[in-house]
Amino acid sequence: LLGIGTVALGYFLYASAESALYQAFENRELDAILAQPVEASASTTTHDRPLSKARVIPAKRSIVGRIEIPRLDVAAVVRAGSDARTLQLAVGHIPGTALPGEVGNIGLAAHRDTFFRRLRDIRSDDEIRIATPSGTYIYRVARTDIVEPTDVWVLDPTPQPVLTLVTCYPFTYIGSAPQRFIVRAELIRVARNSGLSS
Repeated sequence: LLGIGTVALGYFLYASAESALYQAFENRELDAILAQPVEASASTTTHDRPLSKARVIPAKRSIVGRIEIPRLDVAAVVRAGSDARTLQLAVGHIPGTALPGEVGNIGLAAHRDTFFRRLRDIRSDDEIRIATPSGTYIYRVARTDIVEPTDVWVLDPTPQPVLTLVTCYPFTYIGSAPQRFIVRAELIRVARNSGLSS
């Protein structure tokens, strides 16, 4: 039992260190990109920056941007994909959902005991920012829901730009949690990158 406990603790420490190092490296890279000036696009304009209706498919495991929830002190790199490896290192962008800058429903997923641990304290009207090379997309939380894993309708396309965060629920459940905690937020503003920090 002592040996098993030692191995388990060692794996946990290794995984935590790997995730922290990955986040630190990618945040530095992303900050360097965000510091560069962005040219405006000629696509459909809503709010104060352009939004595109064209579907873009990011390369698997490429960096999409960074999610920031200021009140909860959450900041994490977002990576394309929702496989186990991606969710170990970052917040995952769910394939098939919209990307920041597109009209539609952006789906992001993360584990309830890592990057989305603090979602248990999220409230209506909290601000969520998605910082990307094309601009920073600012959302306001509209509601939260608890759904079954089969309720994939929460990721259905929408005619307006929204953000859907997905994590397992209950937050304190030991083992594979039976439900999903959903945060739905609506786009309120799009801003040029101006030195936002994580």
